[in-house]
Amino acid sequence: MTRIIMHGCNGAMGQVISDIVRKDENAEIVAGIDIVDNRENGYPVFTDIDSCDVEADVIIDFCSPKAIDKLLAYCKKTGTPVVVCTTGLSEKQIEAVKETGKEVAVFKSANMSLGITILSKLLKEAAQVLADDFDIEIVERHHNQKLDAPSGTALMLADSINEALNNEYEYVYDRSKVREKRKKKDIGLSAVRGGTIVGEHEVIFAGTDEVVEFKHTAYSKAIFAKGAVAAAKFLKGKGAGMYDMTDVVE
Repeated sequence: MTRIIMHGCNGAMGQVISDIVRKDENAEIVAGIDIVDNRENGYPVFTDIDSCDVEADVIIDFCSPKAIDKLLAYCKKTGTPVVVCTTGLSEKQIEAVKETGKEVAVFKSANMSLGITILSKLLKEAAQVLADDFDIEIVERHHNQKLDAPSGTALMLADSINEALNNEYEYVYDRSKVREKRKKKDIGLSAVRGGTIVGEHEVIFAGTDEVVEFKHTAYSKAIFAKGAVAAAKFLKGKGAGMYDMTDVVE
């Protein structure tokens, strides 16, 4: 049995994860953390993580970047492994996550979907074959309530491509400010926000007279929740270090 603390339990993803874990015989949410305790969750909820006195095997974090610093401090103090799913972290916060990984097990992935994990691997292979003759563009689409842009997943996919190309490419987020042709070693990232789109990521390799496209579409937040629960089970009992979805699928 994997005992889980849900950080951000009253948010949309926190509630989806809570529902999934209720049906899982091998996992249990033993406590939640949220800025307000305004739901009947079936487990105790603490409005301050430092007040949480419930022991757990792992924490799943789907909260706000504003809460990450206190979360990491708690994990180091208690030695509790953590699955960090919050996106939109600053460079300083990302470095803090990595530093925490030196003391406890930390699972960090921009996207918890199995499909995105496989796509990331495929893009590395495609980039090595196509990059010399094809321009690379990434278009991501999300609902109108999403705050960060481009998405963490779009950046993760761009990083996968760039890693395969010796990190020689530069990211371009807005072509309206400079009147010039795209550079050969650009990776363009475009963000669309509208309606209730859960998440779409399209990677375009555009060459002369042909285009190769890779696309992933999420129809429900449940795919990310299932990935987070799988990650929590994986992280139980693991030693200090940084882990991601590739460790789960291998």
